[in-house]
Amino acid sequence: MRIRIVGAGVMGRGIAQWAATAGHTVELGDIRTEAVGAAVDFVRGMLDRAAAKGRMTEREAADALARIVPLDSPWAPGDEVELVIEAAREDLDTKAEVFGKLAEALPATTVFATNTSSLSVTEIAATLGDPSRLAGLHFFNPVPLMKIVEVVPGAATRPEIPELLTELVSGTGHRAVVVADTPGFLVNHAGRGLVTEALALLEETVADAPGLDRIARDVLGLKMGPFELMDLTGLDVTAAVIDTIWRGFRHSDRLRPSFLTPNRVAAGLHGRKTGRGWYAYGPEDPAPAAVPEPPVTGDGKRPVRVAGTGPGTEALRTALTASGAVLDDAERPGDDALVLVATWGTTVAEAVAGLELPPARTLGVDPLSLPTRRRVLAATPATDPEVAADARAVLAAPGGEAADGAAAEPYAVSVVRDTAGSVAQRLLASIVSVAASIAERGLATPADIDAAVTAGLGYPHGPLAWGDTIGAPRLLALQQALHRTTGDPRYRPTRWLTERAQLGMHLTDPGNSPFPQAG
Repeated sequence: MRIRIVGAGVMGRGIAQWAATAGHTVELGDIRTEAVGAAVDFVRGMLDRAAAKGRMTEREAADALARIVPLDSPWAPGDEVELVIEAAREDLDTKAEVFGKLAEALPATTVFATNTSSLSVTEIAATLGDPSRLAGLHFFNPVPLMKIVEVVPGAATRPEIPELLTELVSGTGHRAVVVADTPGFLVNHAGRGLVTEALALLEETVADAPGLDRIARDVLGLKMGPFELMDLTGLDVTAAVIDTIWRGFRHSDRLRPSFLTPNRVAAGLHGRKTGRGWYAYGPEDPAPAAVPEPPVTGDGKRPVRVAGTGPGTEALRTALTASGAVLDDAERPGDDALVLVATWGTTVAEAVAGLELPPARTLGVDPLSLPTRRRVLAATPATDPEVAADARAVLAAPGGEAADGAAAEPYAVSVVRDTAGSVAQRLLASIVSVAASIAERGLATPADIDAAVTAGLGYPHGPLAWGDTIGAPRLLALQQALHRTTGDPRYRPTRWLTERAQLGMHLTDPGNSPFPQAG
């Protein structure tokens, strides 16, 4: 296929390398002719590096580079061009101008694709005389490595075009997912579940940014915590995406932005690119994952009473026994006993009131943290600081031996402010809820949602499959408890989750439609 790429910036040159490596002839144009030369030089360097590392032969690298044809003008005539991929500035007027000039220069049979990440494909297409020829083809940076591409039909796009683009992408070894033309498309929309909930937790002073990131990495298994991720992306970019998607979905509570971001954006606290964001990035500053934690100061000798009967209670007892804790199984805990409650969507304060537990000596434990190397404690405003220190020491105790016979390493323990569901539960519930809302609206299939999010965001599981590891009934109980405890519509369970929990179905099951398929 002969493909013209308009825009030789970061995305354009990545798309050029991707297409040329796959065997396509690539015309590369930009209104700045010097940008084309720089892009070709960049691709040459990347291909040479790939050959040096054995990922391709020197001959293959040379052939791929030879397939890139620099253009003096992006509007040059081209009767053989079958597809245009536009990677110009993210502005509707700019893209309309680009496609208007291309429509004059190229045959009516040439398919148009826009790499927009935030604009409506339908609105871009509407500026053309023939809007049916245009669709979205959204790549992720770096294009050769991020093996996921969103194919986005506009309202008027001809049905054969998404099929053509899907075949093109699949033929290169990348995964194509067809998604609806809605704000954020699929990956950016799904990604709001993590960052908006993390910001909500910070608003409520449940923990600071490094503390929330530690739990996201160590308990949920994310490669980067949400605040570390925002610093990498740039808070200015993240905040704009959050606001755009929230407005686009008519101020959905599930996608509600935080009041924390506008002032930080105005102050230039954008992250790595400005030297300071949620973290500092000076030469002497530690990396986000290396920010030191408070030391464990308690002696861990206090007897422990496990109260309640909810999810995670037995797992908590088992973990404490394995660590050598002294369990107080008396009907009423002793005057010096530490009381631990496994909370699932509820607060420690609610357990204190409902079970008549001693407020100063009762803390919560997140069951999601028990199988991991980081355990999460929740303290209330009534918690005695000395008791909290002892509770941290009790949960940090390793117990037993490592697999090689050496002494086991102590557990890391985070202490957070009491909140419904604690940190990991709220983050995971939000990630799954946003994905379930996408599936519920029919914006993408469950399989495509999970594939796109895993590849595009680097999550350890697709969000719907992740929910299935918890189980739909247990996840529904969590979200119902969050909704009831907080009264916040942000946590209202989706129909997708509710139905599947009631019907014994998996969250990844697309189900059967009661409507006949068109055609």
